[in-house]
Amino acid sequence: MQQQVLTTAEAAKLLGVSVRTAQLLIENGPLKSWKTPGGHRRVYLQDVLAYMTQTPRSPEFASALAILVTSPERKPLFDARLGSVSECLVESWPDVHIAAYAIGARLPAAVIVDMHDARDERREFLRQLTAHPELGTTRFIAVADSSDPTDRQGGRPLVATLDEVADAVRAVFVPAAGPPDVPLAPSSSLSFPIASNERERLSALQRSGLLSTPAEPAFDRLTWLASEHLHMPVSLMTLLSATHQHFKSRVGLDLTETPRDWAMCNQTILQKHVYSVPDLSTSNLFSTNPAVAGPPHFRFYAGAPVFDPDGFALGSICVMDYEPHRLEAAQEQTLLALAAIASDEVRIRANKRPARPNR
Repeated sequence: MQQQVLTTAEAAKLLGVSVRTAQLLIENGPLKSWKTPGGHRRVYLQDVLAYMTQTPRSPEFASALAILVTSPERKPLFDARLGSVSECLVESWPDVHIAAYAIGARLPAAVIVDMHDARDERREFLRQLTAHPELGTTRFIAVADSSDPTDRQGGRPLVATLDEVADAVRAVFVPAAGPPDVPLAPSSSLSFPIASNERERLSALQRSGLLSTPAEPAFDRLTWLASEHLHMPVSLMTLLSATHQHFKSRVGLDLTETPRDWAMCNQTILQKHVYSVPDLSTSNLFSTNPAVAGPPHFRFYAGAPVFDPDGFALGSICVMDYEPHRLEAAQEQTLLALAAIASDEVRIRANKRPARPNR
């Protein structure tokens, strides 16, 4: 049978690495290759798949995305339990075919399949997923009415009850030691909260290519809309690096960055929804914040997280005021919508990033 041949760029996309990294893997020997008459490297698909199953995924290229397959009626039960898992973004699908497309579009860290209905199609879906070598680094969680080992599908999925699912998912995102080029202070020495996969989130921020880049109309339009429609004097798109809060876009503020421990968005990126503080001056968390206790004397904050394609919260779209305030429900939905559009723009950037030519 004729084997499928991949270019370096195609191999890189499948591996979830840069084209340059794929070139190094090919040229240094882990991936077998040959040159075409034109001098371009080519590899076999089966060799790439074999490499993926034998090589643990580096934390630098890990995912913070979890795919949930459950019915619309059961989704609120999962939302209530998984909403506290700050390490990941959960996408829910009621149909196994749509879920399979989502998994193929972006390799998730975890796939959660609700077995409560005992549907044959979900059992077969889970069986086929666990047999795929391309998903060798993805963890599978079958949510059953009991965690009896006899409920296991093919032995590979972890079986958990609905009450156990949050702990089971959280365990997927507890990383090993991160890459040495991403500095991170011990969590005990930090003045702000972080998720257990913060080091991987910082790697994702570096991969995004957003840091230290000039303003862009796509993001400036969103902060302008947030300021205008929510009637706020200050609107920002923030990015949280290890030590600083960077402003990719800003309205009503001259600063381009602040120390990370000033950032109210530290709380926002641990949420899935709007994080709001009606009066910062009376907040136990923020009353002594330099931007609250001193100039510019902020009194109100509300933000919604901005996610990358792999589910990592890179920062937020947020608004601030010099007077105490409360957002109405419709205003919260507006802020969530603007953050979702910003997330879409980040995904578009990731997909459009040009690959280096093959060598």
